[in-house]
Amino acid sequence: MTNKYLYITLLVTLGLKVEVFSQDASNTVPKLVVSIAIDQLRSDYLEAFSPLYTSDGFKRLLNEGVVYQNASYSFAPVDRASAVASLSTGVTPYYNNIVGERWLNRETLRPVYCVDDKKFPGIQTLDASSPAELCTSTLGDELKVATAGRGIVYAIAPNRDAAVLSAGHAADGALWIDDVTGSWCSSQYYFSSLPLWMSAYNRLQAPCKRIKEITWEPFNEFVGNFSYFMQTGLQKPFKHAFTGPRCYREYKTSGLINEDVTDLAQQCVASTGMGNDRVTDLLCLTYYAGNYDHRPVTECQIELQDTYVRLDREIGRLVKLLEQRIGRDNVLFVLTSTGYCDEEDADYKKFRIPSGTFYLSRTANLMNMYFGAIWGQGKYVEAYFRNQVFLNHKLLETKKISINEATSRAQEFLAMMSGVRNVYTTLQLMTDNNEHLRKIRNGFNAEHCGDVLIETAPGWRLLNEDTQENELSRASFIPFPIIIYGAGVRAERITTPVTVDRIAPTIARSIRIRAPNACSSAPLF
Repeated sequence: MTNKYLYITLLVTLGLKVEVFSQDASNTVPKLVVSIAIDQLRSDYLEAFSPLYTSDGFKRLLNEGVVYQNASYSFAPVDRASAVASLSTGVTPYYNNIVGERWLNRETLRPVYCVDDKKFPGIQTLDASSPAELCTSTLGDELKVATAGRGIVYAIAPNRDAAVLSAGHAADGALWIDDVTGSWCSSQYYFSSLPLWMSAYNRLQAPCKRIKEITWEPFNEFVGNFSYFMQTGLQKPFKHAFTGPRCYREYKTSGLINEDVTDLAQQCVASTGMGNDRVTDLLCLTYYAGNYDHRPVTECQIELQDTYVRLDREIGRLVKLLEQRIGRDNVLFVLTSTGYCDEEDADYKKFRIPSGTFYLSRTANLMNMYFGAIWGQGKYVEAYFRNQVFLNHKLLETKKISINEATSRAQEFLAMMSGVRNVYTTLQLMTDNNEHLRKIRNGFNAEHCGDVLIETAPGWRLLNEDTQENELSRASFIPFPIIIYGAGVRAERITTPVTVDRIAPTIARSIRIRAPNACSSAPLF
């Protein structure tokens, strides 16, 4: 009897061990995570051009991955830099410091680029860059910490801001294409000189080696003869060559640039040994899905369509290459959009739609006159940038006027002007966290934003007479998805609205590391 019970106990124990082993095996950590941010990707275009896709690209990810159909950013405004920073840190500009590609430096009153840093000269570029302005850790940083530096982290993007901000502080490298030379380049923050594999790649395959022979035409006759945008009639097939001083800037907004990103990503994985051991590595890629040369979509309909078709093929090629090299269950792909698009330059007056122009310089002069009548003559408005007004703190201190009183009066004055929908002050955004203000507050940062923020009415233009910068106010909703594919992920479609700040903690949980240090969002699953 005793032997019988002992035998049963042994079988049960062995059975439990087998079950535990099988669960652990199905819950293995991926060897490589590929985080893909597609600049200006839109769900409506993604779906509209699907008849032209292959079965290996977007269709495969949408059919076999977890698809969150209603994704959004929890802050406004959004551009490429603020979006990529949010994806890598899991927090909004209020915490990570990156309010946009450019902001006004309070000391010099000059616009600065988000990754400019004179301490770290460029390699194969004159642009000196670092992630110094990014004031929280990124997913790549936490991976480096968790693996004692053994995890390999690279970021590849057509543009400097996307490469540096997705790479973060501790990455092995950030690579982008220089606007002047057309070579893949980096910063001495990451390298003392380009790795040998990167130098060899540049000698053979950099855009500058091929630009004179490159012509961008529709991928095939189906792309060239079919248009989703029928409201302006059929469009003629295009043919673009890249010449002149802006050739590389134009090339980086063409449908051809995504092939360069995939090619370098493949070379990077092969040359650095990413995915070759049990320590997880991270590859951050940025692709492009916007308009050619940032033109209105009415001027480049077939180009935009061709960009999506070529992007579909590059996504399919990337997935196939990495799965063959590392194994499908060993690679996790996470794909989403930067959540904005180049706005149309609509002429509302022509169609009698309510619109107007809000003049920043003229408004600043009127504010100085208003404050002068109250407190005496002086230049109280020190500068203005985009929709922000910067007050002269030194003058206010001299006159013993509190900044709160000055901003409150500015708010009252601006609220009475035509075309102004709302006015926000620094104190209001830093202390009031109600639902109405939350999106504006999340996109605000006291160090890099003005003392007063102006929200113009939809259809109105914000014009800076000094720089001739002209922005159209439009509360557009840009639909885009979050797609997670590979590494044992089961197909599922989820319609519940989610925000992209939950991507970083989701990846962190899947590879068993801590989320970035300012991230408090819950993982998606």
